[in-house]
Amino acid sequence: MDGLLEYLKRAVEDRASDLFIVAGGCVSEKLDGHIRPLDGQRVLPPDTERLIQEIYRLADRPMDRYRTRGDDDFSFAVPALARFRVNAYRQRGSMAAVVRVVSFEIPDWERLHIPPAVMELADVGHGMVLITGTAGSGKSTTQACIIDRINRTRDAHIITLEDPIEYLHRDQRSIVSQREIAIDTADYLSALRACLRQAPDVILLGEMRDHDTIRTAMTAAETGHLVIATLHTKGAVNTIDRIVDAFPPAQQPQIRVQLSMVLRTVVSQQLLPDQNGGMVPACEIMHVNPAIRNMIRDSKTHQIDNAIASGGGEGMVSMDQSILALCQGGQISRETALDYADNPDQLRRRLGI
Repeated sequence: MDGLLEYLKRAVEDRASDLFIVAGGCVSEKLDGHIRPLDGQRVLPPDTERLIQEIYRLADRPMDRYRTRGDDDFSFAVPALARFRVNAYRQRGSMAAVVRVVSFEIPDWERLHIPPAVMELADVGHGMVLITGTAGSGKSTTQACIIDRINRTRDAHIITLEDPIEYLHRDQRSIVSQREIAIDTADYLSALRACLRQAPDVILLGEMRDHDTIRTAMTAAETGHLVIATLHTKGAVNTIDRIVDAFPPAQQPQIRVQLSMVLRTVVSQQLLPDQNGGMVPACEIMHVNPAIRNMIRDSKTHQIDNAIASGGGEGMVSMDQSILALCQGGQISRETALDYADNPDQLRRRLGI
């Protein structure tokens, strides 16, 4: 097996999440959290260069950015196969790439075990909803499922700003405009500012990278739009602190007040290995009620974890409560539950270990 299309087809057939092309080893795929070679053939620098040049040809993309920066993010589609998200980079003087496999079809949220409470965020009319987690925690997939539900159930103009586009949304009840950073627009900030003049009802923001983008996103949420954005943070508390800390100290009190008013929900998720060799999401869900609003405004975010843990009546779930439910439901093992828990000792007591 030495052609790029053969590797891509194999990854799609196996339902792999990623394909790795790195000189010195075999071309490998990541399947259910495990990396395995696709054949026994090691690839050398000339091989990886040939394969990655083939990726660029399929994507009809010049290699200028890769050559000047040493890395490049983009996506491309192979008709009747799948869409792929690529990060090409240089390592030890040779070309390498990680290719994320993205199905043309929006995933079934029930098959992925996304909690119904997360999917209900599609009913939020305005304000800011944040989907957070570390890299590879399934944030983009959860976002896509929420956007798909909005698309199917509401008359809205949905604008997505992504780098790169991962899932293709076909118009259902809504009109969906998908803009890719560096191809359809210069950057997140300029795209977001222009977006406010495009009569949006829902704005999906792939990432909030700097304080100007965060401020513009909060302004959009204040003015009656639903803004769904991601951050690479773990937990609602870290998410709020990250947003506030992005601003100069003199502006932070004002930002806390503004954030407390526009923020509706923070979902923080991680993927855990399940009992069947797959992956299942555990989700912390924080809804902003009057008490949490005051904690954000008064810089008492350290109290939020307790408010989440005791907010079950309002639909809130802490990460450890979510992990406990997965364990009690037989989806994950006790060992996995303890490995991923925020407070393993407390969880051990609740499991009666």
